[in-house]
Amino acid sequence: MKPKVQTLGAAVARERREGSGQVKLSTFIPLKIRKRGGSKVVIRPDDQLDAPGKIATQIDQPLLVALSRAFYWQQLLDDGMVGSGSEIAQREGLHHSTVNELLRLTLLEPAIIQNILAGQQPRCMSLLWFQRNPLPTDWVAQQEVVAGFDA
Repeated sequence: MKPKVQTLGAAVARERREGSGQVKLSTFIPLKIRKRGGSKVVIRPDDQLDAPGKIATQIDQPLLVALSRAFYWQQLLDDGMVGSGSEIAQREGLHHSTVNELLRLTLLEPAIIQNILAGQQPRCMSLLWFQRNPLPTDWVAQQEVVAGFDA
């Protein structure tokens, strides 16, 4: 049986007394559940964002993990602790192409990285998207590609 989600309009608290004199409180909170991609998200019933003009945050955990690994690996390369992406792949037990794909994330424009960290990247920007679509190395061209997501 599928649970039914109902928008009530305003939060309602109900009190119920049991035979033993104990009070049970139930609170009904108005909400909407929408399916976005493969997950379900809760949306406020007034369809308003937290603040006018603010983009709703949607943190992409796999993308954050990949970004942090890429910068860690780049630091290892910069410090001379490893000589190449292939050496990192051997240490991590990964295929060398996986390491090199993730290292490309370190070439992202800083504002794009900040948006990803804040969860304010376009919804279609995911780790899978980065793996399938190479971004230009020029930061202005990267901003144009990202601006095209919202169009």
